[in-house]
Amino acid sequence: MTYVITQSCCNDTACVDVCPVDCIRPRMEDELFTTAEQLYIDPASCIDCGACVDACPVDAIFPEHQLPAGMDQYTRVNKEYFDKHPLELLRDPSFPTSPIAVPGDISPLRVAVVGAGPAAMYAVDALTSHGGGNVEIEVFERSPSPWGLARGGVAPDHQRTRTITNIFKAMMGNPAVRAHLNVEVGKHISHAELLRHHHAVVYGVGASTDRHLNIDGEGLPGSVAATDFVAWYNGDPDHADDVYDLGGERAVVIGNGNVALDVARVLATSPDQLAQTDIAEHALEALRASTIREVVVLGRRGPVQAAFTSKELLGLDYVDGMDIIVDPADLVLDEQDEAFLASEACPFPVPRKIEQLRGWASRSSNPTNRRIVLKFLASPTAILGEGHVEKIQVARNELVADGTGRRQARPTGESDTIETGLILRSVGYRGAPADGVPFDERRGIIPNNEGRVIHPVTGEPVTGVYVTGWIKRGPSGYLGTNKKCAQDTIKLLRADVEAGRLTRQVKDRRALERLLAERQPDAISFDEWRVLDRAELARGKATGRPRVRYTDTQEMVDLAKGRG
Repeated sequence: MTYVITQSCCNDTACVDVCPVDCIRPRMEDELFTTAEQLYIDPASCIDCGACVDACPVDAIFPEHQLPAGMDQYTRVNKEYFDKHPLELLRDPSFPTSPIAVPGDISPLRVAVVGAGPAAMYAVDALTSHGGGNVEIEVFERSPSPWGLARGGVAPDHQRTRTITNIFKAMMGNPAVRAHLNVEVGKHISHAELLRHHHAVVYGVGASTDRHLNIDGEGLPGSVAATDFVAWYNGDPDHADDVYDLGGERAVVIGNGNVALDVARVLATSPDQLAQTDIAEHALEALRASTIREVVVLGRRGPVQAAFTSKELLGLDYVDGMDIIVDPADLVLDEQDEAFLASEACPFPVPRKIEQLRGWASRSSNPTNRRIVLKFLASPTAILGEGHVEKIQVARNELVADGTGRRQARPTGESDTIETGLILRSVGYRGAPADGVPFDERRGIIPNNEGRVIHPVTGEPVTGVYVTGWIKRGPSGYLGTNKKCAQDTIKLLRADVEAGRLTRQVKDRRALERLLAERQPDAISFDEWRVLDRAELARGKATGRPRVRYTDTQEMVDLAKGRG
């Protein structure tokens, strides 16, 4: 018997660390890690010890004979990964295991981490793991709740993926760490003040805004950012009062990454199924009243270039009462795409995606089911309507080489119009500027050299300021990708400490607490947030759900502080 890694894999690599025969790939130091959709177990080498199951933070690993319904294909997926990438790489650990050598005149080393999502928490983990007893870490998060997109971005029907937050709780519970939730850097405390209280500041704030289409009608009511819609159904207090027009029969999602599939799936899933998740109550109520029967997902390039992962695509097959519609003509590949699929350069998951799409294209649909229609080589050119979205104009594309080895979409001159009352724009996340910190407007990131923030004109490092996650590299990779990204950044911070570059005197923890008490008396500590966490879990247990969220900031603050 062998163990199998399945859809909810988060790429954390905890399973890699405990495997006694080193049969799980890719590892963090492997070249393929940064682009891997998930990890895989080599069935020929697995010794059936089960150590990986205990280590997995998201319950993604199962014995082959106990795979959940609908996941049988992951036995084949794991095997085929090793058919393409045999076990032959050697382990090459790169992160030092000895404590950071903190000079006595600055001990303890004080580090501010801005953000409390995966990127920030993996930075906390790297600091606590390698800081010895000489590091104090202060975590600042503008939301009343931590965990960033792990709480507010993961789709509610991906409950196993959400359990990654359990390991973040352990990281935040370290005595060296203090959390300051409901505290916004730039409002309650400035970047300059962070530097006066810390030897180093690490920004792990993610990419919180959406990219724009720059087409006519984009600003019409009914045309909304998918990022906002995700925040709404996940109970973000900033979006709890948003209203969406779900009264039509069709919605259109622009973009075909994982977020696009998430919002399409949520719109097309039976509310009774969603009621078994921790979706926000206001969203569940609105979706119960929804009359949307079809969600059209537009991708500007072809199926070979589609941004969604194979496991996200496979996840559509697990939803009851929903058909996936693919036009067989969209799957007729040209010579270049066929050659790419057969080449060594083709990433492992791409043929799996084409195989899945072709399977759907050959199926018959049930007219009583909701539908997700996946359209390729289609770009929006205008959004039309009188005072509200009524239609979207879509151009038919063809693929052309751009001279860099990539294939770009070019309009053919053919177009079509799709009637809809709701358009969700999902063409990518973008970082937002942090007050007092350099920002690259073109790329939507904080400019940096592998994690050290740099001056945008001189290119010189900004002493003591670092960055990790999407705000460092752009919106790419998966939950576990942030682990390596954070470790790479903290290695640079460590080098700067040991080279004597962070020797200035800073104010201590008590001085920071006095400042925050004055600036933001409603700051929430981690122990106070645990009160809120237990209350949400208790509400869920009472209704047979994993969790029922609070979505009003003041109510959350009052509950956390024992005032309600």
